[in-house]
Amino acid sequence: MTDSPHESRPVGRGRSSQDTQQGIRRRNLARVMHAVRAAGPLSRAAVASHIGLTRAAVSTLVDDLIRWELLEELGPERPGRVGRPGSALAVSGRGPAGIGAEIGVDHLAVCAVDLTGAVRARAGRRGSNRGRPPEAVAEELEALVHKVAAEAKREELWPAGLAVAVPGLVARDGRTVVRAPNLGWQDTDLGRLLPSPLPLTVDNEANFGALAELWLSPGTPADFLHVSAEIGIGAAVVVDGAVWRGTRGFAGEVGHVPVYPDGPGCACGGRGCLEQYAGEEAVLRAAGLDTREDAVALLGERAGAGDEGARRALRNAGAALGIALTGAVNLLDPRTVVLGGALAALSPWLLPSLEAELRGRTTGPACPVSVSRLGSQGPLLGAAHSVVRGVLDDPAGVAERG
Repeated sequence: MTDSPHESRPVGRGRSSQDTQQGIRRRNLARVMHAVRAAGPLSRAAVASHIGLTRAAVSTLVDDLIRWELLEELGPERPGRVGRPGSALAVSGRGPAGIGAEIGVDHLAVCAVDLTGAVRARAGRRGSNRGRPPEAVAEELEALVHKVAAEAKREELWPAGLAVAVPGLVARDGRTVVRAPNLGWQDTDLGRLLPSPLPLTVDNEANFGALAELWLSPGTPADFLHVSAEIGIGAAVVVDGAVWRGTRGFAGEVGHVPVYPDGPGCACGGRGCLEQYAGEEAVLRAAGLDTREDAVALLGERAGAGDEGARRALRNAGAALGIALTGAVNLLDPRTVVLGGALAALSPWLLPSLEAELRGRTTGPACPVSVSRLGSQGPLLGAAHSVVRGVLDDPAGVAERG
């Protein structure tokens, strides 16, 4: 992720005053964008008040941002304000857009999000990617990306970047999938397989899901543990509003934490991993259901109707989740745990046993558990919004590339 526009960077001794001025200007452009995105529509005077610059300085910055199609003028401010009304500024619904993509075990998905945060185009397909050659999956994904980009172009948008969520370990280069056990991939360079002039970022789906939670769910604290429960189970640790990635970028692989060490073998090579008890396929098998497209919804219907087999499968999955999360909660002391992914829809039957395990096993006060309202859409939306955040953080850089 790009640095926050609010962070100051040390100026090297050998740098010219022009370099320093350009750096300050770039940061101020970002501050204007963030202010209008967060509190807009705003007049130039209101923006100046928000970020502590003169109105003249803000007007110069705003003129550039309008020229680059990043801001737009909506006309006079609403009546009732004291003094001469200014022209209200808003983030543009035209211009750059973030393209987010997700490679799931059982699906592909792509969407385009404009600078206001609205989803403007979407495409996808259901079908297993397990064991398929990465080249075939990438070719299909690229076709979906082109389809979404074409639809976005009709909406007067152009792609500012592509971010891809994957269910596996991603190297710090932001393009190589080191290992994705549920896909059967290893050392897969998606940068090579997805040739594109767009800036590309590849990241773990749980990380993107956590960022979506942070950016799109009001009230989410700056420190939390996000658990993405799908066919695989991943987690992301958010500290001070940023994903903590560990030394190699592999932090958060809670799905391969052993819950019962003598349990069944896992695709990762271990035994008794959490995914073997609380992954989507494991829960469906325990409930006596196959893994067709609507199986999770059917499981919820059966549990809601009182089917004891369905409820038992979900209770056991919740308990396994609670056992695995106990170590993370004891080690990290997060403000809260957020449950996302497809299984979030089954939270009424998962949470009681999950919370009971946490209460009985954690050393401090009980850690609250909440359910993501984004559900299985979190990784895809997080990917697209990460590109949008990049535009907000460095609007001058986007203008230069454009």
